[in-house]
Amino acid sequence: MSGRDAGILLHPTSLPGRFGIGDLGPEAERFLTWAGDAGQTWWQILPLGPPERGNSPYTALSAFAGNPLLISPDLLIRDGLLEAGDIADTPAFPSGRVDFDLTASWKERCLRRSWELFERRATPSLRDRLQEFVEASAQRSWLDDWALYSALRIRHQQIGWWDWPPALARRDEDALATARRELAPEIAFQRYLQFLFRRQWSRLRRVAREHGLRIFGDLPIYVALDSVDVWTHRRLFDLDEDGRPRAVAGVPPDDYSETGQLWGNPLYRWDRVAADGYSWWIERLRANLELCDRLRIDHFRGFAAYWRVPADAETAAGGEWVEGPGKALFDALRGALGDLPLVAEDLGVITPDVEALRRDLDLSGMKVLHFAFGDDDSEHLPHHHETASVVYTGTHDNDTTVGWYRELDDEARRRLYNCLKTEGDVEEIHWQLIRLAYESVAATAIVPVQDVLGLGREARMNIPAVAEGNWAWRLRRSQLSPELARRLRALAEATARCAP
Repeated sequence: MSGRDAGILLHPTSLPGRFGIGDLGPEAERFLTWAGDAGQTWWQILPLGPPERGNSPYTALSAFAGNPLLISPDLLIRDGLLEAGDIADTPAFPSGRVDFDLTASWKERCLRRSWELFERRATPSLRDRLQEFVEASAQRSWLDDWALYSALRIRHQQIGWWDWPPALARRDEDALATARRELAPEIAFQRYLQFLFRRQWSRLRRVAREHGLRIFGDLPIYVALDSVDVWTHRRLFDLDEDGRPRAVAGVPPDDYSETGQLWGNPLYRWDRVAADGYSWWIERLRANLELCDRLRIDHFRGFAAYWRVPADAETAAGGEWVEGPGKALFDALRGALGDLPLVAEDLGVITPDVEALRRDLDLSGMKVLHFAFGDDDSEHLPHHHETASVVYTGTHDNDTTVGWYRELDDEARRRLYNCLKTEGDVEEIHWQLIRLAYESVAATAIVPVQDVLGLGREARMNIPAVAEGNWAWRLRRSQLSPELARRLRALAEATARCAP
């Protein structure tokens, strides 16, 4: 083996299918077949958690739970947990985009119907598997809290936990015991949803392995304020007595935004996290590594120093850098979990301490070709790449390569043409950048599926600092053709990245 490989970036929500959103069913299996034919080793995804308002996978309601919208009705029918007639009322979902509200409403009815069928006629074997899942040590640290939180959130019409009755917001034991009794049926349903998610995800990972593919996951550094994690582990976050943040996360002004990005996530009380032996982080990483073979750690620079913004600020521009947990966190993680298959997302304002931390931890970093041509000697230019890195044409936060190329200024175009050894406009710019990525010395090359297809700005996944309208793009089945797989495989073979 060459030690070089390649992969495709495609979040499951973007897969094709007839149920309004991509899921873990037959279309995911077809994609894996295509990616295997294309000589790929990695399927890179975004975080799998259930998103809060705005639908960003980076602000999930849980750092452990899976997104129920990814559960496949086709697989439920195959397993006898849904009937064909139960999907007869499937709406005319929009083509090429996710209507999250319409999809969530329809799929919830579908999943509740599945629970009814399970309760009525599930086999003893399947009931045992559900019970084993609920009682397993892997779920012990999060599942019961998640199921109760979800039930309470429904009861209180999706308002934030800090606005629940005070006894529940502060997790008074008597109030929690009462809620568990009163909401027992809903709690059981929420556990069932997580059972279905894990069951389908495990099946999909087996299919991936059959096609020579591994899963490249994504772990956000922060969690949402309106999440079970903050409600359950309130003392680990920088909150006031009412449960509201004293300060929030973000990043300073950069190429994405002149005023920075105000993410709004609560910040950690790293002193308390350390005093607790980093146990919550250990369990979080353990749970995520059960879902994938490799993890990208989002916003790695926040572990060296993070941008602290006053909670009442309107932009992130007035924040300050505060020292993060550094190597101590990763020492604790490795002490508990062993060697960690992590990749550091080391983009943005990267100072020497961040680079020193990454090297000290012996983690691969990231190179993004879209960032390579903004100045004459960018670290993202191919001649600065290192073997211990993952090279991308662009990420989920970038425009597509075609969209990016159309907006390049004259100086950036000149640098790009010099790199490509051409004097003028190039055809199929997406394939030119894919080739640059594949020819890089970086051990892994990852390309968003939109770039393989040569799609424009209409296929962009996310625009940072823009709250609405993101995460909705979807693939059409006809776009992943055998001819495209053969072309990508030929390039992978020519650059020693083809999966064996």
